[in-house]
Amino acid sequence: MKRRVWSTNVSASSPSAAIASLQDDGNLVLRDGSTGQNLWQSGDHSGDTLIAGKWLMFNASNPTAEPFLLNAWKSAADPSPGEFTASFLLQTPPQATIWRNQMTYWRSGPWDKARFTNIPDMDTDYQSSLTLLDDLDQGLVYLSLSPPRSLELRCWDRTRGWYARWRTPKSQCENYGSCGEFGVCERNDPLVCNCLKGFVPKSEEEWRQGNWSGGCIRRTELLCGKRDGFLKLSGVNVPDSSEFMRVWDDGECSRQCLNNCSCTAYSFVNGIGCLMWKGKVVDLQVLPFAGQDLYLRLASTELDDEKKQSARLIVILPTILGTLVIVALVLVLGLVMWRKRRVNTTKGSYSEVPDESLELPMFDLESIEIATDSFNTENLLGRGGFGPVYKGKLPDGKVVAIKRLSSSSGQGANEFKNEIMLISKLQHRNLVRLLGCCIDKLEKILIYEYMPKKSLDNYLFDSTKKAELDWPTRFNIIHGVARGLLYLHRDSCLRIIHRDLKVSNILLDEKMNPKISDFGLARIFEGTQDLASTHKVVGTLGYMSPEYLLAGMFSEKSDVFSFGVLVLEIVSGRKTTSFHYEEHHPSLLSYAWRSWDESRGVDMADETVAESSKPSEVSRISRCVNVGLLCVQDHASDRPTMASVLSMLSGETSLPRPTKPTYTFQNKTANPAIFNDLTESIIVEGR
Repeated sequence: MKRRVWSTNVSASSPSAAIASLQDDGNLVLRDGSTGQNLWQSGDHSGDTLIAGKWLMFNASNPTAEPFLLNAWKSAADPSPGEFTASFLLQTPPQATIWRNQMTYWRSGPWDKARFTNIPDMDTDYQSSLTLLDDLDQGLVYLSLSPPRSLELRCWDRTRGWYARWRTPKSQCENYGSCGEFGVCERNDPLVCNCLKGFVPKSEEEWRQGNWSGGCIRRTELLCGKRDGFLKLSGVNVPDSSEFMRVWDDGECSRQCLNNCSCTAYSFVNGIGCLMWKGKVVDLQVLPFAGQDLYLRLASTELDDEKKQSARLIVILPTILGTLVIVALVLVLGLVMWRKRRVNTTKGSYSEVPDESLELPMFDLESIEIATDSFNTENLLGRGGFGPVYKGKLPDGKVVAIKRLSSSSGQGANEFKNEIMLISKLQHRNLVRLLGCCIDKLEKILIYEYMPKKSLDNYLFDSTKKAELDWPTRFNIIHGVARGLLYLHRDSCLRIIHRDLKVSNILLDEKMNPKISDFGLARIFEGTQDLASTHKVVGTLGYMSPEYLLAGMFSEKSDVFSFGVLVLEIVSGRKTTSFHYEEHHPSLLSYAWRSWDESRGVDMADETVAESSKPSEVSRISRCVNVGLLCVQDHASDRPTMASVLSMLSGETSLPRPTKPTYTFQNKTANPAIFNDLTESIIVEGR
């Protein structure tokens, strides 16, 4: 006897035309064999697992549609739906939530365009908002809601098999509302829960028994208006039930909360903006290394108590610490005087930098002025993003390039020190060598090895000099820059992201060998770190990757994007920052794509290259255009690593087909004063 136990409830054009297939990602698909139409797929229905590429999200265009839910099994042996479900909440900003019998059990905190604020250790990528993708190089990946209540990101590799790379919740603190209203959970505190300052337990008896769910109440009621103030709580998660306010200034966010008598707290979260809480503050926990600042509204008398406690400490602490302070001052003054004497002992030449970790000579200002004839304009080599560069001659006859930081430049002391720290530790044939530095009051100067051919743009975009750049020379430059980037990303003692790779930052020696220069914007990546974010986007328009320009996210793949643009410029001899060809090709990238799609990129080659290239070199030109387009693909995960780029450039094997770039830079703006010189580095703050 045959008994039907389950059905998809769909039918094909004929019973014999139905085809079922299990895809590599675990998706079971039922297809009409006659029409090829997908009739049904398991990925569209709730289960305990989210396969790669599937959205776990409400339908924003149809808010009444059923959400896709993860539903945990009842147990590891019982696959029937259990009491735990997980999905995203369609709110501004959105957040992921686990429910237990429709009651909130855990929440991720709001999405800040890079990660969920309450999950500091969660691996993320920057493909599209609210997708959870992993590095495709690491194998298969899926998200599952495991019994009884754990949300896991599971990965596969050949040696370990399936393993949980990340899971939540990890502790009692992450369970929703563990400490009740106005209570805060401290992971490492034996008491687990504490009342916020200005609050006391709602039930002292329950609190003593370890039942904190009742939460806390105010010790002093709010008086509203200017008689209230805010207490800053640092290193905490973002509480639940916030309201998003379209305010993009921290001060205005504070004022709006203070002027609203029902507002009890506010937070200005990078990547989100202004969040306010009205009434209770619930689900608060300490995140010491990745938390946010929360401003809790208190009555003025509570804030006065805080000030009084601080005043008492101010009276007591000097008595205890006075001697230590005096001793410290004496030691500091002695150290300063010793270093001053040490620098002055080598006046007219150079001395060692006081910071022993730099291992770099320091020149005094007098010797620099002599070398450049008091910064004579006749010795001016050019202007970088942060100031002029002069040719100089040291007393021993050595010719050097001297970069003088302009007081009107965007580079401050931090960028200057950053450049010194980085380049002093780097040694590679394709990186410019730093010989020393000079710091004298407001003067900040770097001394580099002299590059007689100056920068690549002096040749590449000059109608006369470009003739010196035949195809073998151009390919050697492309290959050399790739080697230099690979050294920065993988082979040096530090992992460095350059962040401002462009044609004017490629210097040429007497043999036209390329050297990467200008490390003022570079960043060091620690250990296994693969991704970082910033709220001050710096770099040059036309070379910045989409995820960096639009979201402040950068990685090795950001440099790969810049390298791809550089390759296309070298092949074509055209500037990406001032490109104009035809109206339907508003950027160098779209022009390169059209050329590659129609002629494998050969027709976009610079006329100097096209006229002098041998037939055997045509295929290499096409290969370079292909590699350049692979490097400028929209999604970071689609771009190759620099190790792969070098292999592609040197090999003869077939290359992957690049995707058509949608990211383009157009040299048009409603306000031309915004970008006056598109070859200069820019800084965009407050992203």
